[in-house]
Amino acid sequence: MAGRKISKFLAQRKRMEALPVSIRLNPFKLTEWEGTPVPWNKWGRILDSRPVFTLDPLFHAGAYYVQDSSAMYVGHIFRSLLTCDTRTVLDLCAAPGGKTTDLAASLREKFGNGFTLVSNEVMKQRAGVLRDNVAAWGDPNVIVTSLDPAAFAHLRSGFDIIVADVPCSGEGMFRKDPKAVEQWSEDTVQLCAARQKRIISDVWPALKPGGILIYSTCTYNEQENDDNLEWIARELGGSIVRLPNTYSGSGVKESRAGHLLKAGETLGEGQWVGALVKDGIPGQSGRGLTDADLKPFHPLISGVHKGEYKGRDFVPDNDWALNLDFDRNLYPMVELDRQTALKYLHRDSILLPQAPRGYIVVCYRGLPLGFVKNLGTRCNNLLPQRRRILMDIK
Repeated sequence: MAGRKISKFLAQRKRMEALPVSIRLNPFKLTEWEGTPVPWNKWGRILDSRPVFTLDPLFHAGAYYVQDSSAMYVGHIFRSLLTCDTRTVLDLCAAPGGKTTDLAASLREKFGNGFTLVSNEVMKQRAGVLRDNVAAWGDPNVIVTSLDPAAFAHLRSGFDIIVADVPCSGEGMFRKDPKAVEQWSEDTVQLCAARQKRIISDVWPALKPGGILIYSTCTYNEQENDDNLEWIARELGGSIVRLPNTYSGSGVKESRAGHLLKAGETLGEGQWVGALVKDGIPGQSGRGLTDADLKPFHPLISGVHKGEYKGRDFVPDNDWALNLDFDRNLYPMVELDRQTALKYLHRDSILLPQAPRGYIVVCYRGLPLGFVKNLGTRCNNLLPQRRRILMDIK
């Protein structure tokens, strides 16, 4: 039966139009952009065509994040469940960073600087991508870690909300990724369902009594979605939240325990999301979680790293300039045209003969891209080598 469904889907897939690309603005850097609004995210935009994001300096400045519109629905559920006592959040399976940046924007809009968001990715290579995307977004209250979910069990009742976009069989990605079709099997579904239970069981002690688990996948089957959320509620102790569906007109469907978005029926790819409240008497909010609690976990990002002394010279950290807490009065700011900005991002040599000597911040359309040290005859580029544009910029 499952095999026939897959074959039918593949036969239809060629007739389906390519989904439009969508972005989500960073409201603390940029608030205006053309495009069709995403119904469930006021900062989401569906574009008429796909630009070359790599060649847009605003992308590197953290002005927006490229994210599927269906994936933004997790952020909508998150915002609907935020209260004054939900200031400490764990994004458990966070790479590459789409949901983390959405959560960060939502928390900052509601609480200002009064929140903590831990963004975690267990896979080291993917954690590096997460680190760079979070650095570009620039929120100083996001801490990036690379830990197995079980490590967080030591932070008992440390989090008010845990968002777990768990690894899955990827049925919602069939339209986008042919490899997802090739890798799918009924055994894979069973394997993923078991792994998802283990992940949530391992991290469960870190969620405070009365805290919220937001559980999501990019697949369609009940084993990984409704069945698993019901298992978590029954075996670990929780009450499923019956989420109101205000976007049925945009293709969002209700399932037994959550909401389902299907490619071809909504604006984006596939996504399922549900939520529950952990049993127990709510105690003190996890807002007391500090950097010191996470220091033994060796965060990849924690707070604002301004730079370091090399001899007598203080060398600013390039990502400091992208941070929302950066004081623009500390260093001269120099505006670059698009081509010069791309040369900087390519780590080519740029000349700024009219700019002050010493460390300066280079900007594009008023947004910092990073630091250079202007020597007059040339500029030393402080952009990390791993972040340079590899594409031909000419």
